[in-house]
Amino acid sequence: MNFIDPVAAAGFGSAAEVYERARPSYPPEAIDWLLMRTGVGEGDTIVDLGAGTGKLTRLLAPAGARVVAIEPVPEMRALIGVGEVMDGTAEAIPLDDGAAALVTVAQAFHWFDLDRALPEIHRVLRPGGRLALVWNMRDLDDPVQRGVEDLLAPLRGRLTAQREGKWRAPLAASPLFGEPETAEFRYEQQFTGDDLVDRVASTSFVAAMADDKRRPLLDQVRALAAGRPEPFPFPYLTEVLINPRMP
Repeated sequence: MNFIDPVAAAGFGSAAEVYERARPSYPPEAIDWLLMRTGVGEGDTIVDLGAGTGKLTRLLAPAGARVVAIEPVPEMRALIGVGEVMDGTAEAIPLDDGAAALVTVAQAFHWFDLDRALPEIHRVLRPGGRLALVWNMRDLDDPVQRGVEDLLAPLRGRLTAQREGKWRAPLAASPLFGEPETAEFRYEQQFTGDDLVDRVASTSFVAAMADDKRRPLLDQVRALAAGRPEPFPFPYLTEVLINPRMP
């Protein structure tokens, strides 16, 4: 039986279209670096795991490889629109052993049950395959990003920010994957006040809130943009980690 975190299922299911509209893509140079360092191309299979609405999937498609997007939330899966799209989770990947040259995960690795997901990813990767993680992290030197983080941090509860990296230790300790090769890139969206509200509304735990709690929060978010010339930059640091599959 597939497990989906209930916050992810509720939040992303209700906000799939907002997620697609408001969430950032990824810097082209980051994807170029990922593809160059992994060497995937025609005849290979890339599995984009936890694909969401397909933001990374679309950038991988031009590589010429077979691209398989796997996403458990049906409302998000319906928006991918490229490659082969399958229902599945990181803990139960619907592919044969050794099927993939590359497994990518963008903005989703922190949702996985890593005790189950890491062996499953290792299983579907062929010998010499790679696991690539892609993260857009908020640039907290930016005042608007800092303001958003200050509003959201007290509301996360058991959920952790990607920046805290609690997923890093289990991956580093796993004998199934080697030391990562890493690179960092800059990226920014150009936002209006409405865009900023949509961006925060697409956050899983915000989307899952009751309306009487979500509305006041989004009013505070809108106030962060007050008086700024539009569009204004909303910057990120994009981190890419490429982890080799160990035998």
